Amino acid sequence: MGVVDEALDRIGGPDRSCLQHVVEIARSLAPDATEGMSYGMPALKLDGKPLVAAVAAAKHLSVFPFSSAVVEAVAARLEGYSLSKGTIRFTADHPVPDDVLADIVRLRMAEIRK
Repeated sequence: MGVVDEALDRIGGPDRSCLQHVVEIARSLAPDATEGMSYGMPALKLDGKPLVAAVAAAKHLSVFPFSSAVVEAVAARLEGYSLSKGTIRFTADHPVPDDVLADIVRLRMAEIRK
């Protein structure tokens, strides 16, 4: 078990399921991604670079695509979500739509492999 799976195991209830879903989408699109740490967070990495992290905070969940350009590219589709330069915040009751998550992963993969 890697650091991403270990971190998810420490989270309970619907938050864990929601974050696990984010990771599953990323793994399905980047099956060669590995687990590691990036910016102090358990993350999936591609070609040694951070691909995506999905973490729980006290009052929300977050997806970190490690790219402000990726967040900007999907921002118009995330009305009602809290966004910052490199973070998308959500809750288990209001998860990021699967098609947006898939695009986040694809866009980040394209940045890494350009």
